[in-house]
Amino acid sequence: MLAAAAQLVSAGDITGTVKLKGAPPAEKVITPFKENADCSKLQPETPTTRFYVVGAGGELGDVVISVEGLSGKSTGASAEPAVLDQKNCTYVPQIMAVQTDQKILVKNSDPVLHNVHDQPSGTSGNAEKNEAQMPGSADLTLSFAKPEMFLKFKCDVHPWMFAWVSVFDHPYFALSAKDGTFKIANVPAGKYTIKASHRKAGTVKQEVEVKAGEPTKVDFELEIK
Repeated sequence: MLAAAAQLVSAGDITGTVKLKGAPPAEKVITPFKENADCSKLQPETPTTRFYVVGAGGELGDVVISVEGLSGKSTGASAEPAVLDQKNCTYVPQIMAVQTDQKILVKNSDPVLHNVHDQPSGTSGNAEKNEAQMPGSADLTLSFAKPEMFLKFKCDVHPWMFAWVSVFDHPYFALSAKDGTFKIANVPAGKYTIKASHRKAGTVKQEVEVKAGEPTKVDFELEIK
């Protein structure tokens, strides 16, 4: 208890906002969804891709912000499980971030068969799995032992279904919300590189110094490439 309290005293929060420079490209209508008899009856409107979550002022959501230089401090084994749902024949959420060895509970909220197929890069050391999940069946539990950015999940039954999970070996990361804001809490005092990564718009970095008990403000601007 004393050690944990001491660590919090010598730590600070990193907050900020992510914005997108320029107008995002138009999202594409997922026409195979409309043509699928099982999925099209689950929601009246045909969904589109969701690559850019952008507000009226350019605020950019679904950006993964992380602190570099704090590797090997994963608390994933004791962290609350993250939840990835299959709902209306889409993955919800589409972008996630977890720690190494943190459980991911994959749900099937649809009355149709899905299969959960994770596709790590060939060099990460994470294992590929492909498991069928019937409607009403128990949650699948997955975890990953190695760090990896934007590890892909897909459904081979419904080929438009994708999600991307970034895996870190520390708890110092966040996802930007729809309004572009983010918060990484209780970062140990020190100098770091802060990285903001978007699956389509790329990555930008900034150098910051976190001081004990003081908030650190970091804003990012990403540009369509």
